[in-house]
Amino acid sequence: MTTQAPASTEVDLRIGGMTCASCAARIEKKLNRMEGVEATVNYATGKARAVVADGVRIADLVATVEATGYTAALPDPDTARAPSARSAGAGAQGAEAGAGPDELAPLRQRLATALALAVPVIAMAMVPALQFDNWQWLSLTLAAPVVTYAAWPFHRAAWTNLKHGAATMDTLVSLGTLAAFGWSLWALFLGHAGMPGMRHAFEFSLARGDGSADIYLEAAAGIVAFVLAGRYFEARAKRTAGAALTALLELGAKDVTVLRGGVEVRLPIAELAPGMRFVVRPGEKIATDGTVVEGSSAVDASMLTGESVPVEVTVGDTVTGATLNAGGRLVVEATHVGADTQLARIATLVEDAQNGKAAAQRLADRISAVFVPTVILLALTTLTTWLLTTDNPTQAFTAAVAVLIIACPCALGLATPTALMVGTGRGAQLGILIKGPEVLETTRRVDTVVLDKTGTVTTGRMTLLAVHTTHDTTETDVLRLAGALEHASEHPIATAITTAATQRLGTLPPVHDFHNLPGLGVHGTVEGHHVTAGRHTHPDHHPLPPTLAAARTAAETAGRTTVTITWDNTPRAVLEIADAVKPTSAHAITRLRALGLRPILLTGDNTTAAHTVAAEIGIDPTDVIAEVLPQDKADTIRALQHQGHTVAMIGDGVNDAAALATADLGLALGTGTDAAIQAADLTLVSGDLTAAPDAIRLARTTLTTIKGNLAWAFGYNLAALPLAATGLLNPMIAGATMAFSSVFVVGNSLRLRTFR
Repeated sequence: MTTQAPASTEVDLRIGGMTCASCAARIEKKLNRMEGVEATVNYATGKARAVVADGVRIADLVATVEATGYTAALPDPDTARAPSARSAGAGAQGAEAGAGPDELAPLRQRLATALALAVPVIAMAMVPALQFDNWQWLSLTLAAPVVTYAAWPFHRAAWTNLKHGAATMDTLVSLGTLAAFGWSLWALFLGHAGMPGMRHAFEFSLARGDGSADIYLEAAAGIVAFVLAGRYFEARAKRTAGAALTALLELGAKDVTVLRGGVEVRLPIAELAPGMRFVVRPGEKIATDGTVVEGSSAVDASMLTGESVPVEVTVGDTVTGATLNAGGRLVVEATHVGADTQLARIATLVEDAQNGKAAAQRLADRISAVFVPTVILLALTTLTTWLLTTDNPTQAFTAAVAVLIIACPCALGLATPTALMVGTGRGAQLGILIKGPEVLETTRRVDTVVLDKTGTVTTGRMTLLAVHTTHDTTETDVLRLAGALEHASEHPIATAITTAATQRLGTLPPVHDFHNLPGLGVHGTVEGHHVTAGRHTHPDHHPLPPTLAAARTAAETAGRTTVTITWDNTPRAVLEIADAVKPTSAHAITRLRALGLRPILLTGDNTTAAHTVAAEIGIDPTDVIAEVLPQDKADTIRALQHQGHTVAMIGDGVNDAAALATADLGLALGTGTDAAIQAADLTLVSGDLTAAPDAIRLARTTLTTIKGNLAWAFGYNLAALPLAATGLLNPMIAGATMAFSSVFVVGNSLRLRTFR
């Protein structure tokens, strides 16, 4: 591996050890100080992307990150983009909560330990009736593992930050817990707190005291338990940061049937090379991009192209990997494999979009850069001032400890995760999944919502919409004969006709002498009639009657697919088939407009069909963008953003994944593909578009609650810190105040349960 990067090379690094957004900011700042380096660090994906000039060594980038106190490594060169997806979450959670399936276990174990041991400690300290002789020693026994084992990640991070001259929320947590625990040890072994029969009087008194008979083990244990809970729920939300790429790549076939000397051989997909010929049977995924060399079929490519109508392919046509063969047997010659396929290119688009989306700097982390050093300086100033103005070092240390404890970010750590937990829990009841706190700020600013058509606004499947018959033919006869004939076909259009006929009539008659006519349709014998169904009539048949010809022209003008039904060589009916609009889509558009959003329809389907759907759901013709490829969808989102819009995207397919990741706010339907769900910020489980305005309202309400929590968390600090520094707030009351602040934050968050 070369360590010399050529001119203007883009380098990706996996970053480990980040515990908050401020960590990413520190790394980014250090990298950008290097000459010839322009870097961005994404906390959500745990990756750094740097554009380096000629002469900058990759080893220097790694060394700079490591000198900042974190780890850095190049992605695995033996794999394409998938490993970066799997490892993306590793840095986001740090050592305690990576992206692997079991990486949350250590953090979960520490949290369980902290909760199990801290609850009785807090109960004994706060409820005098629970205090028995020598209860303080039981509290010490229970609190010690919490302060040491459970809080170890905070102590380790604080020490690492100290070595690099930085302070974060971990620093305050570590200092506060160690100060409270250390003071308690002094009071137990050298003061009066260890005496038999000692009781912990719980009084909201501002009287000055020496504190030698007070212990603050409940404050130390409670801080660790509360903050660990916040870290755990945050880590869980970030665990899926890179799952979109994994979901994309897993859509492809895992193995392939290759032709070797006329013999079919099953091979792993990794062994497929350009030029090889492989077999695709009906219902199988096409293994890779290629050209059809034998056979004809209908290929369902909606997952990649957004086109709702299956594409007819025959010899000489190109096909795309991961699309579904919905018809006959095909023999395909591979043209692109691995990272060169269209699916892999879409995965690259998703990864680029995710890395380009700036990680939200949460308010607590932004303020901590000033807040933490200020609190530490205030505690030292308090200690020094008391030592210089009094002859009582116990009082001096008591006041300093009170400053650290009252400022400990327990409520601050709970402000976001508790509101997020309650908000997401209520959202789950309403069929709305919110991925994490980072997405909430965007919902307040969104002014434009872009909607995919196929599967989002429409049902995503072909549906029989209308039956046009001649004057001497009944609709029942047409459905009975056409449904029976198409029942023998696997084509999606045939399925739509058969489904409608079965729903209307129940049992259908049998078909005999069924044959497929490539490019024309199918024919067979039903109830003694020679029946033909196809998009065009057979050359030997009579031309369509004027009424049927007019109906077919009108339907095709509206972008719908038509099927002509003939029997006994006479055209009898024209069927209109299309991807039907969901019944609730028009109401959803109305509600989105009521939120001040401008709806735009974006689709890979043809312009005519797109305008027909837009008119049905109430979207202006000028807000319709049709016939776009997956990469064009992402470009469209970026174009709207460059115009100054904050854009939400609603979609359900693989072809929407890059656009969902590019948008400021991505909403995926839960009935869609895993790739779309993982790339989005919000998931609408029911697949009902009316859940989209509810999701935006819920996200905005949750954000308001989080901001209220943060305002309280900082506000009480601003009010209580002067009391602690002047000795009017001893550590016991400081701990109680901190606990009350946490209770207030939780109570405020619980109001989200009433969201409707």
